[in-house]
Amino acid sequence: MSSPELRGCCDLIGQRGSVHGVIARVDHVLGALDTQLRATAGERVGPVVRRVADQPGGWSGIEFSDLDETNADAVIAEQVRYFGGLGLTFEWKYYGHDLPADLPDRLRAAGFVAGPEEALLVAATADVPAAVLPAGLRLVDVHDPADLDRVAAVHEAAFGTDHGWMAEALAGPVAAGTTIPVLVLHGDEPVSAARLDLHPGTDFASLWGGGTVPEWRGRGIYRATVAHRAAIARSYGHRWLRTDALPTSRPILERIGFTRLDTTVPYTHA
Repeated sequence: MSSPELRGCCDLIGQRGSVHGVIARVDHVLGALDTQLRATAGERVGPVVRRVADQPGGWSGIEFSDLDETNADAVIAEQVRYFGGLGLTFEWKYYGHDLPADLPDRLRAAGFVAGPEEALLVAATADVPAAVLPAGLRLVDVHDPADLDRVAAVHEAAFGTDHGWMAEALAGPVAAGTTIPVLVLHGDEPVSAARLDLHPGTDFASLWGGGTVPEWRGRGIYRATVAHRAAIARSYGHRWLRTDALPTSRPILERIGFTRLDTTVPYTHA
């Protein structure tokens, strides 16, 4: 199942030219994501857009690249020197449609290590169906940076990894109103957390996180947080909701209207 706005193209299958219509529609949304989000998500330096974390735990890396066979190796080497000079581990966020076609091979040859492949999923915010939390739970938005320690604690319990960096890294965006974490509470006990990133001036908002403690899984909590965040994004005028989904969350998202546009892989250089 896919977003009705994208699925409308798929309804034409069987008619002359229908496949080209589907491809054109997907390419339109993917192109908008490239130009509105990826190409504006940091400092443009020649053919790449890069970002340097402004606080511990923040993300540093290459958000977007516009390369070809003639310049790819030199540009990759330049970024390795730049981030190495800063003493930073950084990530090259590779999308399946990025050029040149052998960019992953070139990154590996330059010392990058590939992380898990994720699916780039998009849904129209107006098409994400409402979902109800199980009885006894409530969902709250986090607007006070003082509450971010609870968001980090839930992620640690859900994923079993250190998220001590999270509260400090999110404090600025939360205070600016461009990131809205959400908590699911059982009484006063947090059992799930996720966040929504708003991208002012674009058609897009982004879903990140989405962790539920083990004893509360399988009850529709994640689906409810997605629906809630979609409603927030819609209220801010964002047309599309995007996320990078691992195999654990992809089936849930596809069942509620998300469409796979591409794949993305993080390549990390230490």
